[in-house]
Amino acid sequence: MARRGENIYKRKDGRWEGRFIKGRSASRICYGYVYGRSYSEAYGKRLLAKNRWEAGILRERQEACLLRTISKRWLADTAPTLKESTVSKYGDYLEWYILPRFGEMDISMIENTDIAEFCRALVVSGGRQEQGLASKTVQEVLRILISLKRYARELGYEAGYQQDCVFVKRRKAPVRVFSQTEYEKLLFYIREQPSRFVEGVLLCLYTGLRVGELCALSCDDFDLPGKQLQVERTLQRIRTARGQHGEDSGRKTRIVLTPPKSPCSIRTIPLPAKLVNRLEGRLVSGTVFLTGKEGIYMEPRNVQYRFKRFLERAGIPPANFHALRHTFATRCMEAGFDPKCLSEILGHSNVSTTLERYVHPTMQQKAVQIEKLE
Repeated sequence: MARRGENIYKRKDGRWEGRFIKGRSASRICYGYVYGRSYSEAYGKRLLAKNRWEAGILRERQEACLLRTISKRWLADTAPTLKESTVSKYGDYLEWYILPRFGEMDISMIENTDIAEFCRALVVSGGRQEQGLASKTVQEVLRILISLKRYARELGYEAGYQQDCVFVKRRKAPVRVFSQTEYEKLLFYIREQPSRFVEGVLLCLYTGLRVGELCALSCDDFDLPGKQLQVERTLQRIRTARGQHGEDSGRKTRIVLTPPKSPCSIRTIPLPAKLVNRLEGRLVSGTVFLTGKEGIYMEPRNVQYRFKRFLERAGIPPANFHALRHTFATRCMEAGFDPKCLSEILGHSNVSTTLERYVHPTMQQKAVQIEKLE
C-alpha cells in the first residue's frame, strides 16, 4: 500500500490507515491504528488518538504515584502474610485517617512537615468525635505510613518524607488494678451470683486471660483432672466490607476465631484446686464455656457491657474487663511468683513486658520494701 506522510498509508481498499506507537517489547513495536476516507481525516484521527493515548499513559503514571493507589497495592500484597483481623485494622486506619488526608497526593510530594502536622492533629482532634486519638493508635498509623514508604521504593517511587520524620511519644494511661477491698467484694459477689458469666470473671481473676481468649474458650479446653486449661484461640468481631469512599453504608462485620495475639499466647495454664472444684460438673463437652451452647459465642463487647453492670451491682467503681488481667499479675507478684513463670502464664514473649505493663506495686508493698531499710 502507498505511504504518505507521518506513518499514514493508503490501503488497497481505498481507505487511509494511520499508525502510532503505543509501546515496545523486546521483539516488536506495538502500534495503535485509525482509519479514514481521506489522508486528512486519517491524519486528524491519528493525532487525536495519539494525544489521548499519551494523556492516558500520563494519567496512569500519575495515578500510580498517588498514595491511594500505593496503599491499595500494599494492603493486597501484605494481606496473605497477616492475620485477617490485622488486615481489617490496617484497612480501617487507611480509610479513617490516612487516605482522607494524603490519598490524592503524589507520595513524592508528601513532606516531613505534612506527616508531623498530621500526627499532631490526630493526637489533638483525631477520631470520629474529634476527641483525640491515643498515642498508641497514632503510632500504628505512623507505622503504616513508614511501611508505605518502603513499599513505594520497591515499586520505584520515592516518598518525600523520611522514615524518622516524627516521633510520637506514647503516653501511659492510668492502669486500673482492683484493691484488696475491691478484690474481696468481687469474690463475695461471685459466690452470691453463680452464672456462666460470673464463672468467666472468676476464671480471669485466677488465670489473667484476655477477654477475647475467654470468649473463645470451649469446655473441651479444660482438663479438670489434670488441673489445667489450654488456650489456643481468641475471638473478635472484624469488618469484612466497606462502602466506597469510606462511608459506613453497607458495612458488614463478622465474628472470627483466630490464634491468639502471638505464638507465645498459645499456652497451658495450671488451675488452682479451688477453681477446679467449683467447675466440676458444670462443663458440658462440645459447648462454649461462657454460653453453655454449641457454636454460640459471647462477644468481647457484650462481656465488657455485662462486666460494667456486674461492678455496679457489686458496688465497685467502674473498670475495664482488662483490669482483671492486671489484678491477677499484681497479685501473683505479691505472692512471690517467679517473673518468668508469670510471663508464660500471661502469654508474653518476654519477662520485661510482664514487669513493665502488668505489675503495679501497691502502696502497702512499697511500705514493706521501705521497712527493709531498718
